[in-house]
Amino acid sequence: MRHRYTFALLLAASGTCLGQNSAVLYGIADAGIRYGKGLTAANAPMDGGALPSVSSGVNNTSRWGLRGQEDLGGGWLAVYRLEGGLNLDTGSSAKSDKLFDRQAWVGLKSPLGSVYLGRQATLLADAIAPVDPLGIRYASFNPNVNITGLSNTAFGGHSFGQQYGSSGYADNFYRLDNTVKYTANVGPVVARAAYSFGEVAGATSPLSTWGGALAYQKAGLAVSGAVMRFRNRDNRVLDAATLGAACKVDEWQFKANVGFNRADTGVDRSVRQGVVSAGVSRQLASDLLLTTAYYRVRRAATGFVDDGFDRAFAYLEKNLSPRATLYLESDYTRWRGDAAGVTGTRANDRHGAAMTLGFMQKF
Repeated sequence: MRHRYTFALLLAASGTCLGQNSAVLYGIADAGIRYGKGLTAANAPMDGGALPSVSSGVNNTSRWGLRGQEDLGGGWLAVYRLEGGLNLDTGSSAKSDKLFDRQAWVGLKSPLGSVYLGRQATLLADAIAPVDPLGIRYASFNPNVNITGLSNTAFGGHSFGQQYGSSGYADNFYRLDNTVKYTANVGPVVARAAYSFGEVAGATSPLSTWGGALAYQKAGLAVSGAVMRFRNRDNRVLDAATLGAACKVDEWQFKANVGFNRADTGVDRSVRQGVVSAGVSRQLASDLLLTTAYYRVRRAATGFVDDGFDRAFAYLEKNLSPRATLYLESDYTRWRGDAAGVTGTRANDRHGAAMTLGFMQKF
């Protein structure tokens, strides 16, 4: 109920402020009919069988938000963004404990750079955005979002199982609370630095995070990378890095990325993960886009059998208007080691495949 009242108040506020500070209400509504085999509705491995479902965010994460800016003169701008994820299949918030789980920040832009304060995506997330082979499509099932970007590292029989940085969640560190981020543009080069306060009483290091990133984008070429260090409550370290490139040639676009992270999870215990990805997109017509991508995930953890998976995607998107897209998605996953896990006493399928027919509307 609290979220409903807050939503109504924000809508009223956005209408009131529209003429004063360019406040904009925006969002994405994305849902599809999905048919999977060897996968649950949440895309976890399952013990055989096929499962039809309605899924949200298969092309682009369903969300709503408010953003705005005010010109302060002299090249300075005051900016803000409030954004929350939605599960369109159930009407619920993506995170039940946060109304604005995706972004909640205020900032200042100047000729010398921009500073943002609040809950934000990490530098890893910023770095993979222009070079991810899927273009961050299907975020909840995309290995670069989940493993390289650390959005959902829990799969198979073992995981980090604890919180690193100020995300507020175990095994999900794609966005962090209490973050200060600085961005500077020098021609085609974008430099970023960020620090997230752990806010643990009596200590400054536990749950803190810092990192840096560089990106180059010009004339159809993009190169983007970032490094970050997260700490858990016991001051143990999670180090992560990503580097990728994208190139556009006529109607073709090629993308590739490499991501790696290593976490100290206990005394003489660690988890290491790596993702190699590549993909090709082809503009078949002005309103028809085909995107294919492959991801190779490998993981090693103290006391466990090495595991991982290989995952391939294909998307065919038809733009019905600048804001409306009809799409057909298919994916195939092959689990390695013991990553597929068990249901009861039976081993889950080592292969999973699914297809989605969906529709996305932006507003």
